[in-house]
Amino acid sequence: MTITTNDLDFHRAQSVFSDPGTELPTGTPRELALLVRNILIHREEGALFGYTLPEERRNEAETRYAADILAVVRSRNPGPLTAHRAPDERFAGTCRDFALLLCSLLRASGTPARIRCGFAAYFTPGFHDDHWVTEYWDSGHGWRLADPQLPGVYATDFDPLDVPREQFLVAGEAWQRIRRGEADPETFGVGVIGLSGAWFVRSNVVRDLAALCRVEVLPWDGWGLTDQPELVLSDEQLALLDTVAEAGAAGGPLARLLDLHEGHDALRTPDEITSHTTYGGVRKVTLRR
Repeated sequence: MTITTNDLDFHRAQSVFSDPGTELPTGTPRELALLVRNILIHREEGALFGYTLPEERRNEAETRYAADILAVVRSRNPGPLTAHRAPDERFAGTCRDFALLLCSLLRASGTPARIRCGFAAYFTPGFHDDHWVTEYWDSGHGWRLADPQLPGVYATDFDPLDVPREQFLVAGEAWQRIRRGEADPETFGVGVIGLSGAWFVRSNVVRDLAALCRVEVLPWDGWGLTDQPELVLSDEQLALLDTVAEAGAAGGPLARLLDLHEGHDALRTPDEITSHTTYGGVRKVTLRR
């Protein structure tokens, strides 16, 4: 697939979600991934640092815009972002927040970047965990997957700045494998809370499309075909999802992705979405534009 200058310019520009609202440090993808790891902590990984996250901070991950995340970080330690931060000074988010901040930093450094929504095979043996990573453009290679949650914390037999495609399946690839009978849909989801199945993969196919179009929502935001676990898909809906999955698995072309996202009510991210928050219940949220 040919990547055009316009495509790269699109992914080099900040979105409403990734816009930091301030000047950011610049650097190589590896340097920036380590920076993200220093200013964020996953809200479920405190034990890895000998730290217990206060219960009242679990909703911090509902902060969906990079500028607001960075404001929380600076409120706890006003020093430069490059300064070391103890676990209690970091923003308590999820994998999506790691991916979003690395994306923001890469874009600020002039590197085309985008968030990918999919499933990681490297956390739970035999299971594909719902996970979000960053994809960045390497002019000598093409698109590389980077997981900024991994460096210095999780041991892997691969480079966290070049995650193998078999270790992280973008949502479209997962959907295609399930449709071909090559993968069990019950091995995709959030195993620790018993959420799995083709419906979960289908939701991530639509969220990944939105992210590829620079609409980087939260993992539990719902609309259209992402928001109906019990839905029995019609032949028309299945065909549409197959088309989206094909484009998402290929990562483009951008014009096709934008046409799909904007051209179908079931795919287009509306101004108001339903947020199925983990700790705050279900609520309606109006997105910034």
